[in-house]
Amino acid sequence: MVKVTYVACDGTETTVDAEVGASVMQTALENNVDGIVGECGGAMMCATCHCYVDEAWTDRTGVRGDGEDDMLECAAADVTPTSRLSCQIRLTEDLDGLRVHLPEEQV
Repeated sequence: MVKVTYVACDGTETTVDAEVGASVMQTALENNVDGIVGECGGAMMCATCHCYVDEAWTDRTGVRGDGEDDMLECAAADVTPTSRLSCQIRLTEDLDGLRVHLPEEQV
């Protein structure tokens, strides 16, 4: 198990336990974290799981994968250099303690 902290736009933090191999989006949905919608279920067909990876973690979460930039163009909130689709971030032991910030809106 690893811990992931979701930081809402108002600063409220929700820390949950997550399974190694699960996505950041899947973990949010399973734990009823507000701010992640995940309309497409993780198929990278929408941008309703947009998040901002905390700058301290960007090196460990890797770069955006193929197609991720295209989907982020559809994001409801501003896209920044730390923007990712949370469905594309798979949790590993190295990501224990990961912090992601959630945008004000997803749709």
